[in-house]
Amino acid sequence: SMRNYFLNIGIDTIQHGVDGLVYLLTESSKLMISEVDFQDSIHVLGFSDELNKSLLQLYLDNRKEIRSILGELAPRLPSYHSLEWRLDVQLASRSLRQQIKPAVTMKLHLNQNEDQTAQVLQTDPATLLHLIQQLEQALGEMKMNHCRRIVRNMK
Repeated sequence: SMRNYFLNIGIDTIQHGVDGLVYLLTESSKLMISEVDFQDSIHVLGFSDELNKSLLQLYLDNRKEIRSILGELAPRLPSYHSLEWRLDVQLASRSLRQQIKPAVTMKLHLNQNEDQTAQVLQTDPATLLHLIQQLEQALGEMKMNHCRRIVRNMK
């Protein structure tokens, strides 16, 4: 009978099944993948057509709510407000005769919830140039079609 069938399934098997279902629904909801992409994703799992249809309907019925819950659970990170900076140059000292030692000091103002905070950072120009290159590289990658699609689906 059906009851005996389910009683013979181990707890680990059931746990893995639940974990897999949760992962499938949360990841699909995070990316807001289309109906076709969802079907393609589950088709390779080898389930029956009936089960595939049930999973698709489960996804379509719950993706907005899952996304909303995931949004509430996400940490609230600070956001950029403004930046003040200055270039300090030490021209000479007793130990550094005739040697210029530049430093860039930045004050980063951030908004978090209703509060505003500030972080003071100091670096040498070479490290700042490296940081700029890394940020430009990240910005370039954000312009790629793959990243655009992900960002569009995050909104």
